[in-house]
Amino acid sequence: MAGDTPSLLDETVPKITEGFITSRINSVQASFADNSPDPDNPLENAESLQDQLESLPYLCRFKYESCSLFIINIMEPLLQAYTARSRLPASGDAAELSVIEGQIAWMVHIIAAILKIRQTVGCSQDSQELFDAELAARVLQLINITDTGVHAQRYQEISKQRLDRAILIFVQNFRRSYVGDQAMHASKLYARLSELLGLTDHLVLLNVIVGKIATNLKCYAECEDVIDHTLSLFLELASGYMTGKLILKLESTKFIIANHSRENFPFLEEYRCVRSRTNFYYILGCLVFMEDGPVKFRSFMEPLLQVAVNLEASADAAFRTDVVKYAFTGLMRDLRGIAMATNSRRTYGLLFDWLYPSRMPLLLRAISLLTDEPEVTTPLLKFMSEFVLNKAQRLTFDSSSPNGILLFREISKLIVAYGSRILLLPNGTNIYRSKYKGIWISLTVLSRALCGNYVNFGVFELYGDRALADALDISLKMTLSIPLSDILTFKKLSKAYYGYMEVLFNNHITINSVLNLDTSTFVHIVTSLESGLKGLDTGISTQCASAIDSLAAFYFNNITAGDNPPSPAALNLARHIGELPSLFPQILKSLFEIIIFEDAGNQWSLSRPILSLIMISEQMFSDLRSQVLASQPLDQQQRLSQCFDKLMTDVTRSLEPKNRDRFTQNLTTFRHDFRAK
Repeated sequence: MAGDTPSLLDETVPKITEGFITSRINSVQASFADNSPDPDNPLENAESLQDQLESLPYLCRFKYESCSLFIINIMEPLLQAYTARSRLPASGDAAELSVIEGQIAWMVHIIAAILKIRQTVGCSQDSQELFDAELAARVLQLINITDTGVHAQRYQEISKQRLDRAILIFVQNFRRSYVGDQAMHASKLYARLSELLGLTDHLVLLNVIVGKIATNLKCYAECEDVIDHTLSLFLELASGYMTGKLILKLESTKFIIANHSRENFPFLEEYRCVRSRTNFYYILGCLVFMEDGPVKFRSFMEPLLQVAVNLEASADAAFRTDVVKYAFTGLMRDLRGIAMATNSRRTYGLLFDWLYPSRMPLLLRAISLLTDEPEVTTPLLKFMSEFVLNKAQRLTFDSSSPNGILLFREISKLIVAYGSRILLLPNGTNIYRSKYKGIWISLTVLSRALCGNYVNFGVFELYGDRALADALDISLKMTLSIPLSDILTFKKLSKAYYGYMEVLFNNHITINSVLNLDTSTFVHIVTSLESGLKGLDTGISTQCASAIDSLAAFYFNNITAGDNPPSPAALNLARHIGELPSLFPQILKSLFEIIIFEDAGNQWSLSRPILSLIMISEQMFSDLRSQVLASQPLDQQQRLSQCFDKLMTDVTRSLEPKNRDRFTQNLTTFRHDFRAK
């Protein structure tokens, strides 16, 4: 507004802001009829809380000085009351303390929301940093109080849990703005924090934060939400290059790394927090692997080694007891987290040497004894799924090392042991949990091993080793035990099945047992690929197109255009197609219908098998052309016939990359012209 007339915004915005903050404080008294979970309470509902606080930072920073003073004037008495209550006996008024915790939680959320947004409207950056420091100091001061005196006995109270979750959100937002890799240089803020709390730099501040993380992990044995949120913050710190290096220097971090047992962190023993174990050990693995040294790694693994040794000493009958099952599944979850943290050849080698060969018999024993216990087999198979994944080329062994082959032999033993037993079990009431989940994870394990590029699979046949053949055989039996309707119904099962089929047809068509199956079973598998083509999942459609392309290309190269005597695999394929000559034409028809009539996002992938199928038989393509034209209006047939003529322009009878690319370009033009009115 022009002139010196005060803007209405200058008066109205602070009133709105103060009114909202006051209403949040007053709402706590009304909502605390009891101290039980309430899904409608914004402090319990992150989405509702986000909606309420989304615009608040912009309003607060419009008149930041007055707003920050208003917030501080509310926070100070609350902090004083909360500090005083920490010194009182536990028999005090618990309801009153819950209200105070709820009110402080709201104020912490409000401060966290303000610090999340950086803007300079209304005050300079230096002034903004000073006000940010004043607000942050109140929450950082609170961190030193929450786990002292009577408050250290309240970890099971809902209001205490809400307060600690609010503190975690504040720390996450504050860290992103002022601590670590992406943080802005903020000398004014740290100067003020030094005056107020003695927090002089990033390292001193991180010491407070990691101390709170350690306390939460020690004390919240039964609150999964707080544990998960704490681990999320810990992961942010460990993942940052600068913050990761800094927190490694802290005594609290060193304590966690050196004492990661259930005695120090009881949540590791709680079934409700069992999924958190993997994240916990992933974070610890990231920190341990930041520094070189097998000695430090072995020291870190010592508690896990003791668990493994105790399990190995257990009798077979003991594996059915809850104590042994929980210890084993915990070990698998822990190892999976550590495996996730190995992102280099060096770090993977440390874990591989720890596990192989000493610990592998334990895994084989467990999966053999407890095949019917999915709560045991699922963590085991998921660990193996991570362990065999060659991400970042971490599974790169020396040229003289047999480790890749040895690893695959262990994989084969596990898959065969599991598959041969799971197929004999009756279908339970929840067949996905009892069978399908384990089968799809097994397929994922095998797929990752088959395409990991760390095994020369020809070695197995050359030396008469059945590891590859047995693994492929049992995996096919597992897939064939599942009705196609179920494969298409369960998303994760579908993804694993088609991913496995792609690897099988692309990499192992000459040595796998697919072509050795009877014709009806072979047709069932190929028909399942056609069903995957027609599905809504583009990723699965692409995998199916790739598998079909490999099959058709194998037929073209070894039967249609093959000069040498056909191999046994080629003869088997020719026999299958001879018994059902409509198989390839039907797939080609489905592919053309998808290209012409649907808006598929993977047309490049779909074009590949189309050319391979056309190359097999010109007559097959001619018949399809006639069918498609006959289904179109009479007045359109001549134009559409010309579209088909152009489709094969400059396309030769080969599957060379340049020829494939030319056909793909022609197919794009064909689709555009065919759909034109």
